[in-house]
Amino acid sequence: MSEADTFGRMLDVLCPMHLILDQDGIIINAGPTTQKLFPEAPLAGQVFLDVFEIRRPRQITEFHDLADMAGNRLHVMYRTDPPRELKGILVPGPSKGQVTLNLSFGISVVEAVQEYELTARDFAVTDLTVEMLYLVEAKSAAMEASRQLNKRLQSAREEAEEQAVTDVLTGLKNRRAMDIDLARALAVREDVALMHIDLDYFKDVNDTLGHAAGDHVLQEVARVMREETRSTDTIARVGGDEFVVLMRSVRDELVPVHVAGRIIEKLMVPIMFEGQPCRVSASIGTVLSSEYARPSADQMLRDADEALYHSKHEGRGRHTLYSELSALSAVEAESGTG
Repeated sequence: MSEADTFGRMLDVLCPMHLILDQDGIIINAGPTTQKLFPEAPLAGQVFLDVFEIRRPRQITEFHDLADMAGNRLHVMYRTDPPRELKGILVPGPSKGQVTLNLSFGISVVEAVQEYELTARDFAVTDLTVEMLYLVEAKSAAMEASRQLNKRLQSAREEAEEQAVTDVLTGLKNRRAMDIDLARALAVREDVALMHIDLDYFKDVNDTLGHAAGDHVLQEVARVMREETRSTDTIARVGGDEFVVLMRSVRDELVPVHVAGRIIEKLMVPIMFEGQPCRVSASIGTVLSSEYARPSADQMLRDADEALYHSKHEGRGRHTLYSELSALSAVEAESGTG
């Protein structure tokens, strides 16, 4: 093995980011890390100034000018994309007329490590860059652990918040969620319809077939309500067998009338549980916010409840609009006056 080859092997270990140039400026040896930056073709045999541009201390276009810079620090840049600036120092040798250039990434080492998938093995063991890489890796690991922890905490928080406004049995919203959505809608003066639903004969199901059958019925009722309402509506279970549907952007009474009709029709069909029919129906009362000069949540809930109990009083399994109830009350009052 020649003296130059031996020297090159030494530099591969001690300075893996080096280049050795002959007297004509041709690269005769490239350290393993330097070559890793140019995976498309071997550097050996290429003209140095065809591969790199000298940026500082001054523009150099001839190799003899470069050789005169021995002992000085240089700033060089790739001539190929992506452009990256390197720092280096040039020294004579190992043979007469040759020069050796040791390169480094400087402060851009972290970006380079990521871009070229470099590891500690691509740097000299004594290079402080290795220590910095360990610190960067440790910081990255800590940041990733922190991100994962924050992600789990966020998921747990969202799950807790969801559970706080969700009815566990049916998966519908609960009374708290409905109150929040109704208050928000009224605060921005959105036209809404508030539908109060109570199951008829539900107690008979519990008494005759047990609470498991009752739970199954409630889940099936929830499914029906999801099918017959829009994704933008809020469906809440607010009591044992009581539900409230908040219908958004509704001013026409025909909208809740049609929805209530479909729900009533579907719940007329017995719900089967372990081969036994569970017979329930739905009594419904609805009020629209557009009926009030200044609608309030409490008033709308009371009026929807009044319309609901009118449905029950009239035979159950039916729907009453509060506006109809108000009109009926006005007619009765007028008749009494007369």
